[in-house]
Amino acid sequence: MISAALVTGASSGIGAEFARQLAARGHNLVLVARSVDRLEALAKELDGVHVEVIGQDLAEPDAARKVEEELRARDIQVDLLVNNAGFGTTGRFEEIPAERERDELMVNVVALVGLTHAVLPGMVERGTGGVINVGSTAGFNIAPYFATYGSSKTFVLNFSLALWSELRGRGVKVLAVTPGPVETAFFDVIGTRKAAIGGRMATPRQVVEAALKGLERDRGYVVPGMGNFPMAHLMPRRPRKMLARISRLVTRSVLT
Repeated sequence: MISAALVTGASSGIGAEFARQLAARGHNLVLVARSVDRLEALAKELDGVHVEVIGQDLAEPDAARKVEEELRARDIQVDLLVNNAGFGTTGRFEEIPAERERDELMVNVVALVGLTHAVLPGMVERGTGGVINVGSTAGFNIAPYFATYGSSKTFVLNFSLALWSELRGRGVKVLAVTPGPVETAFFDVIGTRKAAIGGRMATPRQVVEAALKGLERDRGYVVPGMGNFPMAHLMPRRPRKMLARISRLVTRSVLT
C-alpha cells in the first residue's frame, strides 16, 4: 500500500504549488483535476516521489465516490488531504446561470465534504493524518455579488473548525487556509480582476507555506497576509445587516 497526500485542483495555481511543496517534503502524491494532461505534466516535474494522477470533474454528483474507488483500486492510503479545488461566480445572483451555481457548490462544498468523509475514518483509526481545506477571506463576511461563492467559503471555514474541534487529541489535524486575493487563474475563470477585493495580492507559494505551517501547529485556520487581518477579524464583528450594506458598497464594483 502506498501512503500519499491527495491534492484536488492540482493542475494549476495553489493546487500545483501544494504538490510541489509536498513533494519537496517527501510526500507521495495523488493529483486530482479535470485536466489530465496538465496533471501529467506536473507529475513529470516532481522528482523522488511516487505520483498518481486521477482525472475527475468534481462537479459530478458522484465525484468523491469515484475518487475513493480509484484510491482503493490503486491501493493508496491518504495521510493528507488538500481540498483545494474550487471556483467562484460573481454578479447579480438572478443573472448567473443556475447550472453554474450548482457546479460551484458541488465543487466547493459537496466534493470537499465527500472526499473528507472518504479518507477521515482511516486517519482516525490510524491516529494520524491531516486535512487542509482552502477557503477565502470571503468566508468571514457577507458578500453581495459573490453570494454563492462567499457562502460556500463560509461553509468551508465553519466545517473545518468544527472538525478541528471534534478531532482534538485524536491525532488528526484539520486546517482552513483563508487567503485574500491570490495571483492565480481564479480571476480569469470568474471573469474580472475587479473581484480581487481585500489585501495585497498573494502568491500561491505564500499561501501554501502558511497552510503547511498552520497545519503543523494545529492552528485550526490561518489567514495569510497581514493586509487581510481587517477582512477576517474586524469586519465580522459588526452587526450582520450593517455588514451586508457595507460589503455591497465594496463589492458592487464587479458589476461595472
